[in-house]
Amino acid sequence: MTEPVLDIRGLTKRFGALVVSDEIDLSLRPGEIHAVIGPNGAGKSTLIAQICGTLAPDAGVIRLNGQDVTRLPTRARARMGLARTFQISALAMEDSVLQNAMLGTLGAAGNPWRLFSRVISDKALRASAEAALDRVGLLGKAAMRTSDLSHGERRQLEVAVALTLKPSAFVMDEPMAGLGAEGGQRMTALLDQLRHEAPILLVEHDMDAVFALADRISVLVYGRIIASGPPDAIRTDAAVRDAYLGEDA
Repeated sequence: MTEPVLDIRGLTKRFGALVVSDEIDLSLRPGEIHAVIGPNGAGKSTLIAQICGTLAPDAGVIRLNGQDVTRLPTRARARMGLARTFQISALAMEDSVLQNAMLGTLGAAGNPWRLFSRVISDKALRASAEAALDRVGLLGKAAMRTSDLSHGERRQLEVAVALTLKPSAFVMDEPMAGLGAEGGQRMTALLDQLRHEAPILLVEHDMDAVFALADRISVLVYGRIIASGPPDAIRTDAAVRDAYLGEDA
C-alpha cells in the first residue's frame, strides 16, 4: 500500500481531566479526501490545531511525508507542504485578491518578512499567485479588494492562498460553512479536482458534501475515533448513526 502523506498515531491531548484527543490514529493517502465528522464538541478543532502546529499534543506522533513534525511550529509545517484553510476567514480584507495570494507565495518562498513592495513586482511570485487564482476561478477579480468578494469567493481565495504553498496535503476546516447551494456545489467541484494535486483532510458538517467527496470517513465522538472506513460503511454503522448521523442517514 502507498505510504500516507499524513500519518497520525496515538495523538492524545488533555485539558485537566478532560481528554479531548484520545489516542487518535488517522492517515491521509495520496489522491484521497479523508473526511473527519462528528458532533459539536467532539474535538475536531483541537485535532486540527495539533496537526497544524498551533497546539502541542501530550502524546502521539504526526508525520508528514514520512518526517516527524510533531514538535515543529506551524510555519515549518507549511514550508514542508501542509496547507490549511480556516473555518473563519483569515484573509487580509483590505488588500486585493492578488495581494492575498502573493502573501501565500512569500511563505512558499521561505521569506514571509520580505518587504511586500518588492514582492508585488517579483514576476515569478506574481505568476505563481496568478496561477493559483486562475485555478480557483478568481483571476478575473485579482485587482478587487478582498472585502468586496462574496463569502463563497473568499473561500475560493483561501484555497488559492493554500495552493501557492505547493502543498503535499491540505487540511480544510469547514470549507462549506456559510455557502449557499450554488456556492457549495462550486466548492465541491473544486475540492474534487484538488485531491489530484494534494490529498485533503476535510473537517466538515455538510454531510451531502462529505458523502459526495470522501473516499474515507472517520467519525470523532468525545475525542475518540469510533469508526473509520468508506462512506457506505459509515452510513450504515449503527454506532455512528446513534452518535451522530441519526436514522435519516
